Amino acid sequence: MSKVPGLEELGPRAMAAPRVDRVRETLAGIPAWLVGGAVRDIALGREVNDLDLALVGSPESPARAIAKALDGVAFELSEEFPAWRVKDREDKWQVDLAELRAETIEGDLALRDFTVGAVAVELDGGEALDPLGGLPDLQAGRIRACGPTSFSDDPLRLMRAARLVAQFGWEIEAETAGLARAASPHAGDPAGERSLAELVLLIGARDPLAGLAAMDQIGLFDWLLPEIGDLHDVVQGPNHHLDVYGHTMEVVEGILRIESDLEAFTGERADEVSEYLRRPLADGATRGAALRLGALFHDCAKPQTRSEEGGFVSFRGHDQLGAERISDRFRRLKSSRKLANYLADLARHHLILGFMVSSMPLDRRQIFAYLDRTDPVSIDVTLLTVADRLAARGTASIASQKMVADHLELARQMVGHALDWEQNGPPKQFLPGNELADALGIAPGPELGKVMDELAAARFAGEINDANEAVEHARGFLEAE
Repeated sequence: MSKVPGLEELGPRAMAAPRVDRVRETLAGIPAWLVGGAVRDIALGREVNDLDLALVGSPESPARAIAKALDGVAFELSEEFPAWRVKDREDKWQVDLAELRAETIEGDLALRDFTVGAVAVELDGGEALDPLGGLPDLQAGRIRACGPTSFSDDPLRLMRAARLVAQFGWEIEAETAGLARAASPHAGDPAGERSLAELVLLIGARDPLAGLAAMDQIGLFDWLLPEIGDLHDVVQGPNHHLDVYGHTMEVVEGILRIESDLEAFTGERADEVSEYLRRPLADGATRGAALRLGALFHDCAKPQTRSEEGGFVSFRGHDQLGAERISDRFRRLKSSRKLANYLADLARHHLILGFMVSSMPLDRRQIFAYLDRTDPVSIDVTLLTVADRLAARGTASIASQKMVADHLELARQMVGHALDWEQNGPPKQFLPGNELADALGIAPGPELGKVMDELAAARFAGEINDANEAVEHARGFLEAE
């Protein structure tokens, strides 16, 4: 961590942040302070594009004035609390303005979540205020609540504490951790989308494992995401060396390992995979961050499906039930359908490739069947299976070095096929369905759908090359039915 400045340095640093001079000129005469994450990032020497302001009086008129001065747009953030946002038209920066929640700036800072975010710099003059010792906490990498009611005032701060651990590598100090554990039964109180936003930031941060460990430490897996908390102490069979919780965290770690060395796992297609994982998916998550989230939830139904007979442990059906539980949880978190479906598909399909390893080398029809079944998450779920296999280090044959090596080689090949499928789409039909139906003398319906599915597989496998061959192949297929 870079050296955190003292109060005498913080003011000048803050005044040099982008757009501060224009904002200060626009708000001349209005008591206002830079606060929160903006001051924290300035103190840490990080790039600052977003400014947070606390000011005396309603923020509406100042927000509109800033929008006019900076050619941005202004809108109200909340009807419950006086807060407005100004942002540029290309989403490159924003300025948030909120009315003081107390009579003084010191009183306002005391009502904030953590001391590291309770430092202020006066906009007119640059005087820095740190009444709660936030700068020493920044220097120490310490997350400390501003007061004993911090979490009860807003239970979302429980998730925020864990997210800060993941983002900055800080630690939650002991007394604050105790306050958090005591308040954790209320972790589900905030609106689902607010908790989801924090979870997405946490899982996409530089050290999500530390953030997840913090969630576990303060009880969030018991009260907010019980699907993960329930994985503790669920014993697995000889394929695994850890309980389901430990295995899950190793799978998340496996995804991070893959990300850090894509060439080792995806070969010459590594650059394409890297670009693919950087793409936005939904709800503020890139595909890479969503894949990490999928790793966290992929085995979430193992506790409900565990059975043991003659010393053999089974989790039959955990893939399908897991998809259902994920859909339910992310509906409660008010996620988009796109993210919920993505995560459910990862759970639903994460076992398929492992069962195909014994059939290597695969023929083109087997490859088609996998891609067709796992579309549109073929690349993602293939990478998940690699992390899953690397985290299964038990004594059974499936965990042998040869099985692991074979799985990794098959996954490397399949990622290439999946990239081609993603870029070019599934095999195109040689003739439209109505023309095919006329040529075969059948009516549109389920039978025609089965024929077209067969023709797609046949084309992918190189068994047909034009419309005439497609019709002949379809006739043979119908006769064999």
